[in-house]
Amino acid sequence: MNVINNIRQLRSWSTINKGTRCVFVPTMGALHEGHAALIRAAREIAGPAGNVAVSIFVNPLQFGPNEDFSKYPRTLIEDLGLCRDNGADMIFAPKAEDLYPADRSIVMHETSLSKMLCGASRPGHFDGVCMVVAKLFNLVQCDDAVFGKKDFQQLAIIRRMVRDLDFNVVLHGIETVRESDGLAMSSRNRYLTPEERAQAPAIRAALLAARDAWKAGESNPAALQQLITRQLEAKAPLGRIDYVTVADAVNLQPISAGTEHVVIAAAVFFGAARLIDNIELK
Repeated sequence: MNVINNIRQLRSWSTINKGTRCVFVPTMGALHEGHAALIRAAREIAGPAGNVAVSIFVNPLQFGPNEDFSKYPRTLIEDLGLCRDNGADMIFAPKAEDLYPADRSIVMHETSLSKMLCGASRPGHFDGVCMVVAKLFNLVQCDDAVFGKKDFQQLAIIRRMVRDLDFNVVLHGIETVRESDGLAMSSRNRYLTPEERAQAPAIRAALLAARDAWKAGESNPAALQQLITRQLEAKAPLGRIDYVTVADAVNLQPISAGTEHVVIAAAVFFGAARLIDNIELK
């Protein structure tokens, strides 16, 4: 497994491997079994003759001024072991100054899908996501890229970016990996106190209740939101709801008569940890 720390080395690796299918998994490190599942999925897509590339980079552009950039867990040695054990061929772990020159003057700005859900409470977050993913796509020269569906909005925005900017990259959305009690795996779960951790699975339970109501014929978004909110307030009193939204899964707008694919997404604060989850309704 190659561990690469700068752009010059990465370009050399890409040149040497030109013509070999490359499947890319971008991460911010602090890897867990959810990331391992993404790497294994990439390995399957790449096949025995392809390459699996993983980036480990805590991207400063996607953190707001009051968010946890300085405290975000950095566990590079452990991360490298997880990548190796799950089939990665190359790790790109740059420093911020390698990707962002001090005098940089070009930015990216998403104007539609980032206005709701997480984007409503994290202005500029998805601009930073688009910037780093675009740069990584250009640098890694991947054929495919793998993203988890836990951050449904992020995947939708990256799909839009690939479409609008004509990136020659095939995107693959991978189902959320969960703890045994249903909590979505997240690097931020380690911030939870034991009491918060005990209540956090209520997010998934409330989403499942909404799915059951949907299957039983409840299609009113407000009613589904109220159901989730009531359950969270009852079962997770330590949590503070950021949002609960019922949206069109393609454009993230309110559902309409023409909506074919619905997603319910929620974000809940437990102390400093902001946990997200979603469920698709088809």
